[in-house]
Amino acid sequence: MRKYHGFTLVELLVVITIIGILIALLLPAVQAAREAARQLQCKNNLKQLALGCLNHEEVYKRFPTGGWGYAWTGDADRGTDWRQPGGWIYNVLPFIEQQSLHDMGAGLPQAQKYAAHVQRISVPLGVLYCPTRRRAISYPWVGGWTPFNCSEPPSVVGRNDYAANGGDTYTNAAAPQPALWQYHNEAGPASIEEVENPPGQMTSNAKGTFANVARAATGVVYCGSLIKIADVTDGTSNTYLLGEKNIMADCYATGTDPGDNEMALTGENADISRWSGLSPTSFWPPLPDTPGYLSHGSFGSAHAVGFQMAFCDGSVQMINYSIEFETHRRLCNRKDGLTIDGKKR
Repeated sequence: MRKYHGFTLVELLVVITIIGILIALLLPAVQAAREAARQLQCKNNLKQLALGCLNHEEVYKRFPTGGWGYAWTGDADRGTDWRQPGGWIYNVLPFIEQQSLHDMGAGLPQAQKYAAHVQRISVPLGVLYCPTRRRAISYPWVGGWTPFNCSEPPSVVGRNDYAANGGDTYTNAAAPQPALWQYHNEAGPASIEEVENPPGQMTSNAKGTFANVARAATGVVYCGSLIKIADVTDGTSNTYLLGEKNIMADCYATGTDPGDNEMALTGENADISRWSGLSPTSFWPPLPDTPGYLSHGSFGSAHAVGFQMAFCDGSVQMINYSIEFETHRRLCNRKDGLTIDGKKR
């Protein structure tokens, strides 16, 4: 008689149980390794953007300007100073190997240029997305309105997960008051002529508004900013340049977070700048992305362990969410003259 050998049901169940235990033990390690790789990619993105800003400063002797407000995008024919409506991300494009994207519409008649702007703001750039948070794709334009220097509303836009350091005091195109634009909010001026008229000459409205913002702003990028490295008097290693921004975790793909509802190539607003508070005595702590919790102006990230910040010397550091508020505030202020304890970061 021939004997047949095989697994009994009990033996099979034991093997399956052992495999399940091994998978349960290995899965956290695999997930941790994947998150570590995503964090490294995010750090590399910040490093590239910070070096782009520093190269911009080397060429033009100033960091990228913040532009005019959220209702504007960049214009390749309007230079890099107060005449430029686009924000820091637009202005850094030539220094992150995106010169052709920056120059779209250059030299064209207004109608063709504004059509090119619609095409440009729809392009997603991988360097602007944290891989822990979301994919580097275009996302819906939910406002339905037309940016002032575009020909029509876009259907989708490229967005960004990184924001510049606006300082320890919240500012925008209308804050602090008085704002002299026709639109007294983050949108900025209603037309080019509100800023420049006649050509080459800044209007009194623009002078007044830019001066009001500059007096209050303590960061590196703000509405109409023209900050040089020499203006970072607290030291480049003690001052944030840019970093990860907080977004409500429910809103990654919807564009319904008010700090993530415009486009990456917009002018100055909470989409591309963040602050430590409404004022030096307020408290906008850095926060992890949380479902149902909205923070319009805070830094933060989708990483559980902390948020990454690039400093004005080009270095990138992971900062713990539990950082003392006063330390965080001082890192946002480029010129308060106060010392910072590196152990408390």
